[in-house]
Amino acid sequence: MLSFAISRLLRAGLTILFVMTFAFVVLRLSGDPALLIMSVDAPPEAIAAFRESWGLNQPIWDQYLAYIGHALTGDFGKSMRDGRPAIALVMERVPATLAITLPALALKIGLGIPAGIYAALHRNSMADRLTMAASVAGFTMPSFVLALLLVLVFAVQLGWLPASGSNGLSSAILPVLTLGTGGAAIMARFTRSAMLEVLGQPYIRAASAKGVTWRTVVTHHALPNAAIPTVTIVGFMVGSLVAGAVVVESVFSWPGIGRLLVSAVANRDLAVVQCILMVIAAWMVMANLAVDLAYGWLDPRVRGTAAAH
Repeated sequence: MLSFAISRLLRAGLTILFVMTFAFVVLRLSGDPALLIMSVDAPPEAIAAFRESWGLNQPIWDQYLAYIGHALTGDFGKSMRDGRPAIALVMERVPATLAITLPALALKIGLGIPAGIYAALHRNSMADRLTMAASVAGFTMPSFVLALLLVLVFAVQLGWLPASGSNGLSSAILPVLTLGTGGAAIMARFTRSAMLEVLGQPYIRAASAKGVTWRTVVTHHALPNAAIPTVTIVGFMVGSLVAGAVVVESVFSWPGIGRLLVSAVANRDLAVVQCILMVIAAWMVMANLAVDLAYGWLDPRVRGTAAAH
């Protein structure tokens, strides 16, 4: 298990390094931030001084080595807009993002998994058909469309909830519903498929033939074996929490990482964009790492395969 965990940690580190490198190169090749921040009407001497002060006049390879060297010490650069450390700006927004993403994750798991299990245990029933119909509608609808519909109904028509902002608990309800609905639909479909596959296995029929109660068959045989594919989708949802909040935070004017990313991209604030992308990548990589380790714990065959390689 130790070698399995070490191999996954090394892979996670390489993935984060690749994302940092890719973001650095693409942002540097996509345009000159000095022209946007200083404007094209600024004197050439002022633009040149700006580039020199931020190291933009150096070859891209030298800029990259300096960026990686500073990042290893925890220095991810400063915002070109206000001069504050980029990591400080990002960390200020993390609590706001977690305030809507964690409840949304709980909604996805708490609603999606029981719905999927119930649909699988009542296959082809009216409840199953209704659950799957709602699931299809939930995960095919774009998040911004769902957000606008929720605003139209609950904020405009009924006036129950605020349409935007972050003024108290009521302001978080619509963003949480927007983030959680689609995920719950996906979770229900995956859980149903995993349960149906397990319920069709010979050992399930053998346990039933031996006189084991159906409740025991489901709780002690079906659910544990259906857990592995379900863990996959849970890990994916945990990893995509921050990235998935970009659109929702923009629609609801929620002051989180997603909204900061949109403004930083518009302002060509390189250090802030790079820092946000690194945080998102690290979050997703750690979620996938947790899934891999959960695989190794749930199924020893996974550990054996990793050790063999």
